[in-house]
Amino acid sequence: MNLNLKGKKAVVTGGSRGIGKEIAIELAKSGADVAIIYSGNEQKAKETCEQISSFGVLGYMYKCNVQEYANVEAVCKKIIEDFEGVDILVNNAGIIKDGLILRMSEGMFDDVIDVNLKGAFNFIKHLSRFILKSKSGRIINISSISGIMGNPGQANYSAAKAGLIGLTKTAAKEFSSRGVTVNAIAPGVIDTDMTASMPDAPKKMLLDTIPLKRMGRAEEIAKLAVYLSSEEAGYITGQVISIDGGLSM
Repeated sequence: MNLNLKGKKAVVTGGSRGIGKEIAIELAKSGADVAIIYSGNEQKAKETCEQISSFGVLGYMYKCNVQEYANVEAVCKKIIEDFEGVDILVNNAGIIKDGLILRMSEGMFDDVIDVNLKGAFNFIKHLSRFILKSKSGRIINISSISGIMGNPGQANYSAAKAGLIGLTKTAAKEFSSRGVTVNAIAPGVIDTDMTASMPDAPKKMLLDTIPLKRMGRAEEIAKLAVYLSSEEAGYITGQVISIDGGLSM
């Protein structure tokens, strides 16, 4: 399926690395101008923007602390100035600070909630009035199967990702009258820098729990994000789509 996003303007938070980077690149391949939000690694952000621009579209980068309401507001104003509108928002920014509940500090819990959940709210809040002006506005939130199933040692992360599902469904209902769709993608175990560094024994144990016996690829998440951004997905809203190799069955 050749999905054409030419002329669309997209914002991807956490867009300099991992899943966010792949989403940004796939959006660019499909013709969208892309603004990536990054928090710290400027070099990675520059490299991603160069890849985006190689497809003949605009690729801009903005440093932002997504958990800071005023910071997000200022960055969104700059994005609108540069892009003159936004059609697609992908909330991907996230962190992990794992630990069992008995050992988890208040700060560990708050930080993950603030970045993973409040960060998504902040961008929806400040960009939604522009997305509502689009003839085919799209919001995609990157949740996790941890938000569906729960996961020991990830009370903060699971709570944030479950909250993101609730935010998705509520926003879908609020924005549906204007033709804006809001959906969530719930990845399972994805082959990233973090999983690549795992020792062989724990990695094998992890793979044994996955029915398809392999990790997912970031580009598989990205291709679904592009589809949900397209006209072809215009009748899909309020949904949570798992890409997990059958892990959550």
